[in-house]
Amino acid sequence: MRGVRSQRATLVADAAIAILAERGMRGLTHRAVDEAAGLPPGSTSNHARTRAALLELTLARLTEREEAVFAAATTPGAVMSRDPCEVADLLARMTYAAVTVHRETTIARYELAMEATRRPELRKVYDEVGRRFRELATAVLAAVGSPDPERHGRQMVAYVEGLMFDAVAGAGGVPSLEDLNAAFRELLRIAATS
Repeated sequence: MRGVRSQRATLVADAAIAILAERGMRGLTHRAVDEAAGLPPGSTSNHARTRAALLELTLARLTEREEAVFAAATTPGAVMSRDPCEVADLLARMTYAAVTVHRETTIARYELAMEATRRPELRKVYDEVGRRFRELATAVLAAVGSPDPERHGRQMVAYVEGLMFDAVAGAGGVPSLEDLNAAFRELLRIAATS
């Protein structure tokens, strides 16, 4: 997957993310992106000639945005901390940010995830991004003492995805930062002892 390379491409991809969050996959067209970005007609096509290219550009930018959220929530050493409380705090802050401040990005990612089930070329890119996050989860679980970090890492990712989906698309509402912190502490305690 190539990253977003120019300011104009970033503007196009950010407009596409906003459209996905607001209107869904059907609302995402080159013309709609041009309009939302305030660009002359045809500008989006200069950066992403086809719909598949537009989706890939959008996913690349979305990944950059999610990685920035992760970096902003991370304190030095927290990612590979052996302290489950510190890791729980990190996971809670990241999850809370994803469903509040960065809600648009999260909703757009779910739109792209569903589209990836129908587009093998997008699925390949989406799976590669997911693999990186799963590897990180495995490393985090290993650091806190999980006897089976690969399995627990997959479970952690599934748990976080479920929390986020419920908060942005389900009936659960947005959990508080304190509730998320308590939930992650419990989950990490279970992972370390099972």
